[in-house]
Amino acid sequence: MEHAPPAAPAVRETLERLLASETFGRSERARRLLRYLVEREQAGEADRLKGVSIAMDVFGKDGDFDASTDAVVRVQAGRLRELLDQYFANEGVAEPVRIAIPRGGYVPSYELNAIRLPGDAKSATGNIARQPQASAEAAPAADYLDSPTSDEPAPLMAPTAPAQSLTRQLRFFWAAMVLVIAMLGVLILRQGGAFLGGGDTMATAETAGVAGTTAQPVFDSLPLIHIAVNADGAEAARVASSLRAGLAGFDTIDFIGRAPDSTRDQSADPISFVFDIVPGPAAGDVTVELQSVATGRVLLSRNLTSAETAPGVVESNIASLLTSTIPASGAIYSYIDQSDIRTSQIGCLVLDDRYFLDMNAQTHEAAYRCLEKLASDGTKSSLVYAELAALHGEAVTAHYRYPPDATLEKAMSLAHRAVQMGPMNPHAHRALGYLNSRLGNADEAIRLTRKAYELNPYDLGMAAAYGYGLIFAGKYDEGTPILGHAVEAFSGHPTWWDYGLFVGAFMQGDMKKAAIASESLRTTASKSHYLAARLIGAKISGRDKLAGELANELTAEFPKFAADPRATFVDRKYPADLTDRLVQSLRAAGIGNPS
Repeated sequence: MEHAPPAAPAVRETLERLLASETFGRSERARRLLRYLVEREQAGEADRLKGVSIAMDVFGKDGDFDASTDAVVRVQAGRLRELLDQYFANEGVAEPVRIAIPRGGYVPSYELNAIRLPGDAKSATGNIARQPQASAEAAPAADYLDSPTSDEPAPLMAPTAPAQSLTRQLRFFWAAMVLVIAMLGVLILRQGGAFLGGGDTMATAETAGVAGTTAQPVFDSLPLIHIAVNADGAEAARVASSLRAGLAGFDTIDFIGRAPDSTRDQSADPISFVFDIVPGPAAGDVTVELQSVATGRVLLSRNLTSAETAPGVVESNIASLLTSTIPASGAIYSYIDQSDIRTSQIGCLVLDDRYFLDMNAQTHEAAYRCLEKLASDGTKSSLVYAELAALHGEAVTAHYRYPPDATLEKAMSLAHRAVQMGPMNPHAHRALGYLNSRLGNADEAIRLTRKAYELNPYDLGMAAAYGYGLIFAGKYDEGTPILGHAVEAFSGHPTWWDYGLFVGAFMQGDMKKAAIASESLRTTASKSHYLAARLIGAKISGRDKLAGELANELTAEFPKFAADPRATFVDRKYPADLTDRLVQSLRAAGIGNPS
């Protein structure tokens, strides 16, 4: 069977890591070109990716551009292909999605990466594949309300048979070694399901002693973030001030607030990072570099011009920078996840982020079990309970099998505990706001999501949640611009941002924006409301053939929804005017019984 193409959120997440990578760090033109090509293709505008339009939009050429005499696009595209090959052969070898620009054109192509790292059972989509209990705990379940009925690719977290075989061989090997070198002591191998909750989340890395390897410590704290100011001037001072204010609001990190020095706990260096503020290439420019304290590797280097650091503007640019680096979807968590560092809380948050990027039953169960294990072990983290509450609410909404007997009351209990443990935790307030929205408490939902946004206005995820809450409370004119700004500023955003933007634009009458947003809802896990939005978007764009295909898919996969979409929208507590408009548009596309 042919595998489905990578989902849009997975493509965007890979794009963000590419743009923040060391390989692309020295080529602003390549970064600009790659972002343009991927974002235009993902927006359904692949037909616009011609040499002339690229020359004008990316490289500032005018209408007189002549490709026969000016080879800038061909040259830069060739350079981009070389950098992509270099990235995926080295620092991006474990990326879940590979992006390529096929020769003879400029339209990007994407494929799932089946590469395994040498000497490890690690999956190309993360380091959770080496957990031996994953396949039993995350087995795909059938007949979910919003899950496809056809066969799907194996879940990302399932370990492969070769990995299990390798594990057995290693056990025999170590057993023999213990007998031979008994006088040196017994080597204890503790293999646990650190991410899927099937074992000890505090387990150490595999025992040291294999030639060329050393034991890796376990980290249960969050990433440690330092800041170093090595530039003078008003521009640098504003950047430093905004960075400090922004970092202080994120609960996915521990902000140290000073440069790393000799007094630090060096054992924590593998999960320690520093934002270094240095002079930029031009007068008035400021460059922000994010580096690993342990290796010195630059994860991100972003130059801000004097115009971008001006008062009233710098905050927005720092928010974009921090949103691409600090949350679980950002460069820091990605770097830790792809390194051979065993973690518990960080690993769980990575799984949690994977679920919200591309929602399906398998990624949901993996994330839930992981966070559930931390809670049962007595974690003091408000963040863990906040994300567990949100996942519990998702289980109710999507009718997932795990956890059994999920209810909104149980989800609310978890969210209230998160707020009690962390009164200033934005994630806790966002989770409680989401659950109130599901219960139909629109005013309380808006109050709580606004509180989350106010607690950390530098996190575009909180802005998106606030805008989303406003939209689904019927305040389309207020919420759509907020959510739209978040979508535009952060291309690695989750799918639900696009769905909220579709709804807001649709209700505002901006059908072009609604159609573009609906194109981003192509995911590997079918959702009835996502398919409905794509169907409406196709009809808006006059793509009747695609609309027919989507209508057939919707009817085949979700017959209950197709027969009565109004019931689903009412169950999800959609505003009455939104429900009426959606039902009317779907009826015009052949979905729903006239009544």
